[in-house]
Amino acid sequence: MNKPVFHKGILTITDPEETVNCIVTELKNNTHNILKRYGGVVGISGGIDSSVTLALSARAFGPEKVLGIMLPEKDSSSESEILAIKLVNKFRVKAITENISDALTGFDCYKRRDQAVKNVFPEYDPSTHKMKIGIKTAPQSKLPPVFSVVIIDAYGNEQSKKLPAKEYMQIVAASNFKQRARMSMLYYHAERLHYAVIGTPNKHEVEQGFFVKYGDGGADIMPIGHLYKTQVYQLARFLGIPKEIIERTPTTDTYSAEQTQEEFFYQFPFETMDLLWYAYENHYEPGEVGDIMGYSADEINHFYENFKRKQLTTEYLRMSPIKI
Repeated sequence: MNKPVFHKGILTITDPEETVNCIVTELKNNTHNILKRYGGVVGISGGIDSSVTLALSARAFGPEKVLGIMLPEKDSSSESEILAIKLVNKFRVKAITENISDALTGFDCYKRRDQAVKNVFPEYDPSTHKMKIGIKTAPQSKLPPVFSVVIIDAYGNEQSKKLPAKEYMQIVAASNFKQRARMSMLYYHAERLHYAVIGTPNKHEVEQGFFVKYGDGGADIMPIGHLYKTQVYQLARFLGIPKEIIERTPTTDTYSAEQTQEEFFYQFPFETMDLLWYAYENHYEPGEVGDIMGYSADEINHFYENFKRKQLTTEYLRMSPIKI
């Protein structure tokens, strides 16, 4: 079968109602008939992915069989909880808050992370500075992506330095306690209610490896794991997700300084990345894609290579445990 001609509207969902109904049917059938669970637990953050997941779950199980759980910690944005409350009120779902700061302190999450930052910036003081890490390399660059650490003092003065591999890995490993602590709390409530944990990752997070193994990647079922980010937004508008959530810039909400997902990992706006990823997955010729997207064929080839590298280097995240 011939592929459709590549164009900028190729990811438009022509019938969002049918798409939603198909997801809801699968979500309900898999949860009830395969997992043998009564309802769903969803970790909610005021972000677009968890909001759409909660709305789909409310349709699948009924609002009374869904529990939304807010899981803030001391670095979380206060806006996240405000938007999450607006969301659950809209869909009439019960919600609770489980602050995981004490658990993370017990794991020495903050201490381990801050020590790595101090190795790069000796003057860094978590009581007076904010921090974040991100990729500084432009997506068009032929060089491999390089992470930097940024610190911001109380006066807004910002400093940035390249992260050595050791400190980068320590910061990421320590920060991953956050996702794994959240997963543990979600399963506590799911098990006490005999519910399933409904995962929130979208297609990019799953296939490019933008998730924590046994953290936000730990779930029983992922209803939007096949959807591109722009398609998640399309369903959000159909489902009536609050406007403030739809218009909110997607963030990692992991570090004390504000940071977008594009800055931390993806390097492209979602509208661009979705089309490039679709073209890569479906083996469109670089010249054809470049003509539509405004890039040269060489640049498209480079983007394809970056996607391939992300898939290969994160493959272990998607693997089940190896049985000997």
